[in-house]
Amino acid sequence: MALKIKPLADRLVVKPLEEEEVTPGGIVLPETAKEKPQKGEVLAVGPGSRDDDGKHIGMEVSVKDQVLFAKYAGTEIKMDGEKLLILRESDILAILEK
Repeated sequence: MALKIKPLADRLVVKPLEEEEVTPGGIVLPETAKEKPQKGEVLAVGPGSRDDDGKHIGMEVSVKDQVLFAKYAGTEIKMDGEKLLILRESDILAILEK
């Protein structure tokens, strides 16, 4: 997928990774019963922010990182039929090690 969006400042675009749709007991969960995803893959990263003196502060996350983010963080958008989130770097709780 060619991403047609470029985040600004300390924002990033994340594709939420959907959780399993079937419980360990074999029950299929409907869309309304699922938890909001809190894990995702970073698709695009902004250039970073500036401090009070105007010095550039780079981003700690990179494209293709898998991250954990706050449950109700960011703004949800739809592009090419896919749900994406635009988050601030401060909404990222952790980078998952591979």
